[in-house]
Amino acid sequence: MAARAPHGNNQPPKIIYKKIYIEGHGGHHGGAWKVAYADFVTAMMAFFLLMWLLGATNEKQRKALADYFAPTLIELKQNSAGSNGLFGGASIIDKDNYPHKAAQTGTRSMTIPADSTGGLSVGTGQKGSLKNKGQLGAEDQKNFERTKRRVEAAMQVNPSLAKLDKHVRFMRTQDGLRIDLLDDADYSMFALGTTQLDPQASALIGLIAQSIRDTDNPIMIRGHTDSLPYGDPLAMNNWMLSSSRAEATRRRLLAGSIPEKRFERIEGVADREPMITANPSDPRNRRVAITLLYRAAKFGN
Repeated sequence: MAARAPHGNNQPPKIIYKKIYIEGHGGHHGGAWKVAYADFVTAMMAFFLLMWLLGATNEKQRKALADYFAPTLIELKQNSAGSNGLFGGASIIDKDNYPHKAAQTGTRSMTIPADSTGGLSVGTGQKGSLKNKGQLGAEDQKNFERTKRRVEAAMQVNPSLAKLDKHVRFMRTQDGLRIDLLDDADYSMFALGTTQLDPQASALIGLIAQSIRDTDNPIMIRGHTDSLPYGDPLAMNNWMLSSSRAEATRRRLLAGSIPEKRFERIEGVADREPMITANPSDPRNRRVAITLLYRAAKFGN
């Protein structure tokens, strides 16, 4: 727009330019807010993922996740092994690179399981049962074999007990040595439907007591019955009969000078574990099992 020149002035008029900017939508398409929004969405996704993990995992799984991102086991091993500096352990050629320094915070016997091959000196002493676990099992095996020989030899020299030879069976199991006292159609260790021991069966259990008296192995007794039912199961049933016969056997062993503390477990399983599976009512399913158990390793033994 041109303005009129002042009167009597030959100077050209001043021209003023007025620039008008028309705002479009370009401001909304900048990049800074996108970065901030992306950061926000990422943080929210991480938050909801964390909430989902807390609700969908158990304590053990959460600990495993935490150890994945912050492996504390490595840090503990480094600290306990004294490797917090150049050659912080005693030597790079030590077994398992474990130190022998007085200033260390961990010891081999504390940080390496006894059942592993990580160390030469574990357990509570030179005669500790943890150190001689294999020897303990070997001694139990010898006890089992000696017990079997004693019972068989004693039965052979006693004519009345020799007749029960087919009613005694020795079985090695994962628990120890099991001695089964079996019934059949012609003979029963107990009077039918009762817990009264037959005199010969009582003498046989007394013989077993003598044979295992000098061992330290714990004893488990389990009673079994056939599947023949009782008229009134509320008054008497196979569960009661099997457990009562196991208890009667325990009392007979106790009378044979077996210490009370050696009895580990007394139980009755009724007809749930038949020996003759094809015929649960077979009389051979009636039996009492006396098991010499392996000794458990204990500190200080």
